[in-house]
Amino acid sequence: MTAVRTVATTPFEGQKPGTSGLRKKVRVFRQPHYLENFVQAIFDSIGEVAGKTLVLGGDGRFHNRAACQTILKMAAAAGFAKVMVGQGGILSTPAASCVIRKYRTFGGIILSASHNPGGEDEDFGIKYNIPAGGPAPEAVTEAIFARTAAIRDYRILEAADIDLDAVGTRQLGPMAVEVFDPVADYAELMDRLFDFAAIRALFAGGFRMKFDAMHAVTGPYATAILEGMLGAPAGTVMNGIPREDFGGGHPDPNLVHAHELVEILFGEGAPDFGAASDGDGDRNMVLGRNFYVTPSDSLAVLAANATLCPGYAGGLKGIARSMPTSAAADRVAEALGIPAFETPTGWKFFGTLLDAGLATLCGEESFGTGSDHVREKDGLWAVLMWLNVLAARREPVADIVRAHWAKFGRNVYSRHDYEGIDSAAANGLMDHLRGLDLKGKRLGAYTVAFSDDFAYTDPVDGSVSTKQGIRIVFEDGSRVVFRLSGTGTEGATLRVYIEQYEPDPARHHLDPQDALADLIAIAREVAQIEARTGRAEPTVIT
Repeated sequence: MTAVRTVATTPFEGQKPGTSGLRKKVRVFRQPHYLENFVQAIFDSIGEVAGKTLVLGGDGRFHNRAACQTILKMAAAAGFAKVMVGQGGILSTPAASCVIRKYRTFGGIILSASHNPGGEDEDFGIKYNIPAGGPAPEAVTEAIFARTAAIRDYRILEAADIDLDAVGTRQLGPMAVEVFDPVADYAELMDRLFDFAAIRALFAGGFRMKFDAMHAVTGPYATAILEGMLGAPAGTVMNGIPREDFGGGHPDPNLVHAHELVEILFGEGAPDFGAASDGDGDRNMVLGRNFYVTPSDSLAVLAANATLCPGYAGGLKGIARSMPTSAAADRVAEALGIPAFETPTGWKFFGTLLDAGLATLCGEESFGTGSDHVREKDGLWAVLMWLNVLAARREPVADIVRAHWAKFGRNVYSRHDYEGIDSAAANGLMDHLRGLDLKGKRLGAYTVAFSDDFAYTDPVDGSVSTKQGIRIVFEDGSRVVFRLSGTGTEGATLRVYIEQYEPDPARHHLDPQDALADLIAIAREVAQIEARTGRAEPTVIT
């Protein structure tokens, strides 16, 4: 016998979801009523849920299973007819979007803090994705936040926990719970988009790669697709078993945190190709033998070669990138005669463009690339698209990128992250930059064309987003961008983006830190980074 219990509660401060949902320390989420308050606020804010189907799953980090059980019981109490939950509570973020769209569900709840560390003392997160499969827009997240401030009770079914490990459908009170294979639907979609026969032939011919799943959610996906469907040798996928603490590592696929993979690709007898994905599977890093591909260049190269892939053989409708991402993709769009869009950071801004059919490929410099196949960035999709390009061109990664630079010019680019700095100091630094009048000023060898705080008006729905990052743009097109990231749970992360266009192939070989040295120095000086944050050097450089 099951019954719905109404539990009295009081609001918690700070349950404001950001661009990627609500992220806090596990200890915060484990407080009595904390998760329940937020889940009830979601259900109260998204419209009539009775009789609807919800998708549920996460990246497998600590607290994932317990949170799934709570959400299932609350969904039953709310009146959902069915919840589809990934086996073991596992479901990558792009796979969740795939399932939401394929089965036309009433959206989904994704449990992840993305690339943030996992474990009992680390991070946890939750977000709601709308029926289109993408992150909730600001109107929805603001409604959820407003509800968290007024909540007085929540409703939950009194019932035993559901077995999340056995595939099949069972009842939770009046609601059906379908535990499904989290890989199958996603793998089927990838098989339609890419030439799997050509990629199998590539591996059969001796092509070697390493994929670092970083003990995160993409392990089962990469193993099933790369080693199972595409015939890559066993062991191609490393760190492939998801763990609640990501094996003690930091599941962020960059040159610092994926150092094991970097050492392999830059070592003796390196394989032809290397890639990594993050905690929830929506980010990617791409490497060739002794060669690092920046996310900005990756987007541009994939756009220029997209028609080699069956799913994109008809060409692209447009390319979208976040403002801090380099303009390399814009040059491809211009050559193809298609629109290029510059949006704020946050995948939801791409969603309206994709839904309206204005863009096909999109990407962010923060290791996120995707297309209109889902409404999230997609790490493994980007890796498979690279493999399709490599199978078609039969050239090394480095040669493909250098040929791209020779044709379009190189947007020399770097990002400097200052992680975990004092929030007040970070906000003070941004206020300082906003107060500067730099137009026409000479900074080193560069003259400022303009500086602003980037604002965006969505061309589809007309919504306006302000204060999206400070831009200092020079007369030669070089630029420096400053932005505070919203993905951390403690302190603030200052991201500094430095970019300079280099048309001369004779200079394309230069290391970005050397080529951008003058601009890097200008950025540190004009923002007073060391004086205001106490940091003489960035935490991570990519």
